[in-house]
Amino acid sequence: MITDFLAGWAERTPEKDFLLTEGGRYSFATIHRLSRRFASLLRARGIGVNDHVAVLADNSAAYVVAWFGINMTGAVAVTLNNQLVSDGLRYSLSQSGAKLILADRAWIDGKSGFLDEALSRIPIIAIESEAAFFDRLGEYEEGAVEKLPDGHTSAIIYTSGTTGLPKGVMNGHGVFEAVGRATIDMVALTSDDVIMAFLPMFHANTQMFGVMPALISGCTLALRDRFSASAFFEDARRFGATGFPAVGTVISILLSRYARGERDHSMRFVIGGGISGTSATGKIMEDFRKLFGITIYEGFGSSETGGWFTGNTVKDYRIGSNGRPRADMEVQIVDAADNCVPAGIEGEIVVRPRRPNIILLNYWGKPEEMVKACRNLWFHTGDRGYFDADGYLYFTGRYKELIRRKGEMISPVEIESKLRELPAVADCAAVGVPDPMVGEEIKVCLVSRGTISPAEVRAYLAEHFPSYMLPRYVEFLKAIPKTETEKIQRSQIANIGPGVHDLEAAPAAR
Repeated sequence: MITDFLAGWAERTPEKDFLLTEGGRYSFATIHRLSRRFASLLRARGIGVNDHVAVLADNSAAYVVAWFGINMTGAVAVTLNNQLVSDGLRYSLSQSGAKLILADRAWIDGKSGFLDEALSRIPIIAIESEAAFFDRLGEYEEGAVEKLPDGHTSAIIYTSGTTGLPKGVMNGHGVFEAVGRATIDMVALTSDDVIMAFLPMFHANTQMFGVMPALISGCTLALRDRFSASAFFEDARRFGATGFPAVGTVISILLSRYARGERDHSMRFVIGGGISGTSATGKIMEDFRKLFGITIYEGFGSSETGGWFTGNTVKDYRIGSNGRPRADMEVQIVDAADNCVPAGIEGEIVVRPRRPNIILLNYWGKPEEMVKACRNLWFHTGDRGYFDADGYLYFTGRYKELIRRKGEMISPVEIESKLRELPAVADCAAVGVPDPMVGEEIKVCLVSRGTISPAEVRAYLAEHFPSYMLPRYVEFLKAIPKTETEKIQRSQIANIGPGVHDLEAAPAAR
């Protein structure tokens, strides 16, 4: 189980820094001791094997201690999005079956009021601050640690819910160990490295690409409470970071903000994905290495599929691709009938493990969704892509996100990638909106940092795309709606309302 690694480092290198936060420096031995004490606190509150504990908090050392402590009791950490409100919060918390909530003061003061009467009866343990939380744990003995198999559920991670209701992905201890080991090999991580993580702890990215490789390799994790572009390189220097996990939006923001480059740091790698899907992928990877001296190890995967199942590595790298499959995974591209297609032919990306317990165990409370996803003995990702002749994967988009206009399938990512090249565009999103004549019309939403008209947006795209890919609708927004992991919430912008410019509307009568 994952906490065995923590116990091992606490014995072998007890004083070495494992976790750095704004609140302090914490050694392996300290985190191990505090985690065992939190396990005792949980047992005193009636929590045992297979019980669900919801965590609703910002990143902190207390969050990491709680995550380990929950696992030490044999319970399940339900890491919920602490920015959820109203129906979204009530649905996820209720659906999770949590018996206890661990929350920080910010969530208690700002979000707990959204709970209904039934959910309000779930007991809450408060994190007032790192220091106060750890002082409280001093009242408890270091509890025993349950010995659990790889197939025992360690955490439930909820999908982002960009379309429809989120699903609780049940990942076992084996998933976390496998992705930790694979990520170490991906970037040749050593115990001397410092991983700087800033995406929310409630999601797979920081858990799988931050905590786990640090835990298994014995290196240090610098945990930030959020991403800050303005302070990014200053933070990296202050913590001595050698790399970081990220999503595509973070990469785009850094390229935009530091267009002249930044080399005064010790970082050499980025772990993650989300920049692929367009012809610009290779250029982004090249530009990032040229400007910052940092290599993007672009992988592909999800919360369900072991974090990443294909990826570029220090030993096997093809710029512009999502790399080759991990040694412990099988990956294929299939057509609509689930037949495998040849190299160069696009289809759905499907995956299955070569050994047990390294992808999701199930969807919590939704076994029918697991059955639907695992047709013909393969997990169906719902993603499009193809393999080249040498076995490198290229992701080309989500099936559900494709815009179907006049029979043509259009990737919104292609349009967004081109729009971001405009100096007047700070951020953007493309989406399909229903139309009785053409199936869907294209709408683009823009966050501008200069003067640009809807007609100029369309004219610019007309220089690069065929007519069927040109938007009919343009809307200017203050911000593009996104999840906490920076995925565009396309369902929130797929509408035609006040403020939306119709470029094909008839001129007003004079």
